[in-house]
Amino acid sequence: MKHTLKTLALAATLATVATAATAQETVRWGIPMSFGSNLTALGDTMPWVSEQLKKVSGGTVNLQVFEPGKLVPPLAIFDSVSTGKVEAGYSWMGYEIGKVPVSALFGAVPFGMESPQFAAWMYFGGGDALLKEAFKPHNVYPIFCGSISPEAAGWFRKEINTPDDLKGLKFRAAGLGGKIYQKLGASVTMLPGGELFQALEKGVLDGTEFSLPTVDEQLGFSKVAKNYYLPGWHQPATNQFLYVNTAAWGKLKPQTQAQIETTCTAGVTMALAKAEALQGAVLTKFEKDGVKARQFNKTMLDAFAKASKEVLAEEAGKDPMFKKVLDSMTAFQKQNEQWHHLGYLPRDYKH
Repeated sequence: MKHTLKTLALAATLATVATAATAQETVRWGIPMSFGSNLTALGDTMPWVSEQLKKVSGGTVNLQVFEPGKLVPPLAIFDSVSTGKVEAGYSWMGYEIGKVPVSALFGAVPFGMESPQFAAWMYFGGGDALLKEAFKPHNVYPIFCGSISPEAAGWFRKEINTPDDLKGLKFRAAGLGGKIYQKLGASVTMLPGGELFQALEKGVLDGTEFSLPTVDEQLGFSKVAKNYYLPGWHQPATNQFLYVNTAAWGKLKPQTQAQIETTCTAGVTMALAKAEALQGAVLTKFEKDGVKARQFNKTMLDAFAKASKEVLAEEAGKDPMFKKVLDSMTAFQKQNEQWHHLGYLPRDYKH
């Protein structure tokens, strides 16, 4: 009897220890965002991730999202996380190009990989390890947490038929795309999304790129510019990340870390699916509103491609980490080139 009681007592003790070890911790973080939560597939992904985290954690992990400017300025997410002002933030990767040049590659590569292939590189081609390596010196643990279809190339007040049409053009662009427009003679400025409509309306800008047709519609660009150019050569994939302060991340239990990373992986899938689902209807609406959707001609695409190669080579020459990541991306894209050419139906094939 005594032996049985001791056994039961030991079992109860071990069960208590096991329960304590696996108990879900409570996490309450404020998450500033670079984009408004109303922006389809771009700004509503982190709110979706937040809601899913509440569910899978039983309500103990609450990453409360804050609209742009409510907690920190929309372009200050990286700095705020790096310095520990906030535990985490959500943004397109590349706004911090001045401090972390390689960030622009993870945000979008001109003439680079589209979203599915970028995700393949991130998860199976060594991309995620390179990402963590690049941001470690800045006290930031970045998590891939959203990717959308190609952006539009931009809105212009006038037609763009030759590279000369870009010279002196007052244009908003971000990341590497901005450097390429500068190389082709445009006067480039970087403004957050919420300021672009007014800048276009008042003539502060002659044109702007920002995001998908659905997002551009929400921001009202079609009311002040009628020449809508595609394809989004500058951002075949547009990638968002949850930036987490390294110290804050290290304090989390492995269970909580896994919940956050897994939910972000689901966020990548949801963002891409939503982005792909909604664009056709918006292009039809733009046409009814008097917007002319145009494809850049081969002369323009060749000029953008030439300038892109030059800019990427220049940046790689200045920053070893940039070169390391670019080489990895280029090798992965080349390795899959024949598969993409032969394995998929040509995009211009009709039956």
